[in-house]
Amino acid sequence: MSVSIRPAAADDVDFLVELYADDDVRPFLAAGRPYDREWVVANLESLVVAELDGARAGAMAWQVESERNGIVHVSGLAVHPRFRGRRLADEAARLFQRHLLLERGFHRIELEVYGFNERAQRHAERSGFVREGVKRQAYRRGDGWVDSVLYGLVAEDLDTPR
Repeated sequence: MSVSIRPAAADDVDFLVELYADDDVRPFLAAGRPYDREWVVANLESLVVAELDGARAGAMAWQVESERNGIVHVSGLAVHPRFRGRRLADEAARLFQRHLLLERGFHRIELEVYGFNERAQRHAERSGFVREGVKRQAYRRGDGWVDSVLYGLVAEDLDTPR
């Protein structure tokens, strides 16, 4: 199994739209942001495609939170249903972490996931993120409020066994 990541390109748009529209992906994406064709096209430069043995298998997004402090926020991590259960997301996340911290020179990566999304929390911790806290009742969801869990990662964390 060979996992790789690369910047998203124009010919990835259909795959990304399909991925983010999947019924098993959409409920876990950040609230208040449509991950539709318009969003994908507008944000193509901040998207990364994960491939498994050369086939498009997933994606993730990033944005600079603080240029001065070298902080980048990652989001939109999704794996196509036909590639689930292979730990693809863990390996892709580790590659992405190294890319952002070691190649792009960012100081810190931040990740925020819904408190009810235990699968995303397990993934974050398996891939090396350090749980830093909880934002209580951070987001409206349906008729109520949900917590979010905050994770961070700095270069020193890359080789720390978890």
